[in-house]
Amino acid sequence: MHGEYKVPGGKLVVVDLEARDGVLTDVRVAGDFFLEPDEAILAIDRALEGAPADTDASGLAARIDAALPPGTEMYGLTTEGIGVAVRRALAHATDWTDYDWQLIHEPPQPPALHMALDEVLTAEVAAGRRPPTLRVWEWGAPAVVIGSFQSLRNEVDPAAAERHGIEVVRRISGGGAMFIEPGNTITYSLSVPDALIQGLSFTDSYAYLDDWVLGALGDMGVKAWYQPLNDIATDAGKIAGAAQKRMVAGDGAVLHHVTMAYDIDADKMTDVLRIGREKLSDKGTKSAKKRVDPLRRQTGLPREAVIERMIGSFRNRYGLAEGVVTAEEMALAKELAASKFATEEWTARVP
Repeated sequence: MHGEYKVPGGKLVVVDLEARDGVLTDVRVAGDFFLEPDEAILAIDRALEGAPADTDASGLAARIDAALPPGTEMYGLTTEGIGVAVRRALAHATDWTDYDWQLIHEPPQPPALHMALDEVLTAEVAAGRRPPTLRVWEWGAPAVVIGSFQSLRNEVDPAAAERHGIEVVRRISGGGAMFIEPGNTITYSLSVPDALIQGLSFTDSYAYLDDWVLGALGDMGVKAWYQPLNDIATDAGKIAGAAQKRMVAGDGAVLHHVTMAYDIDADKMTDVLRIGREKLSDKGTKSAKKRVDPLRRQTGLPREAVIERMIGSFRNRYGLAEGVVTAEEMALAKELAASKFATEEWTARVP
């Protein structure tokens, strides 16, 4: 069995092993990380040898921690990361490069249709009718997108939204409200097979699916990191929020979508969103305006250039062919937008 895991902000860990009679055997850990002293790698292999095959990543990390020589130094490597690589090997997880990725980047669409496209395209990936897909959104109108389980009245001031001409829609994933203005927002979705995130905890899957964009931001001079559970942050503040939805039909698929602040009208945002004091306290700031630091200031690049560089970074890592939403997929999405995402029943399902 073979498993790979890139430690967030670190290096690649590769594990080859067998599982016999419920325990790990023939364990070999490798990768492009740095580790001192040399004998530490042998200690890691010995610590994993004979471990029960159902041990979780934290338990495997504890075995390794107890076996490492005094003074061991790791660079780009964590014992938890080794444990995750083991779990991925046992789960027969796939890797990004195992797939032929497709890019969808089409003209602006209404907010409700974007919600529907996410659901339809991810269901198509789960059914095996569509390859894993990176979809970059273009917004046809300003919007507030609330999480699947958020209270509409607690999150949005309806009078302010109407005054500013902002549509309110509810997505299928959890998480918090996102304030959207077409020229000020960068949004993308990943619709991926469930096999890609096998062996990862829910939290680890966020970091894993966000890693490529952290590299793309780094290439643009933005030092960003994944901040659990679902934020991408910099020293200057949050720049993006992610959310996920698991599809169980077919072979299973995961929708992972991210909204990034390229620029922001902070006064309008705080007029429309009801951002509570408890949430601001949890984020360590007194003002909602200070929670988000837009990419325009941090990169100095036009929005289109940021998107182009992000797509280029993904393509260089994993390959990416140009694609489109098929006529059948669009018909399904339009029907779903009309029957679900554009309805009061759905938007106010949590009043």
